Amino acid sequence: MRRIFGFMIGIVVGGLVGSTVALLLAPESGEALRSELRERGVAFQAEIRNAADARRIELRDRLDDLRTPPVA
Repeated sequence: MRRIFGFMIGIVVGGLVGSTVALLLAPESGEALRSELRERGVAFQAEIRNAADARRIELRDRLDDLRTPPVA
């Protein structure tokens, strides 16, 4: 579990660093860049929500399996 959490933190930090570098080196105008970053941010949030929802469902199913008494 810690490995997954560490990996997710690495993804978020890497995304932030990459975004900062892209901002500093971007050849686009300010408004176009802000618009593109806004769109990417919304898409990234949607991906994170989908991943969290999938993980929540998976964990809920596992919990239900653990709560169900074994059939003898």
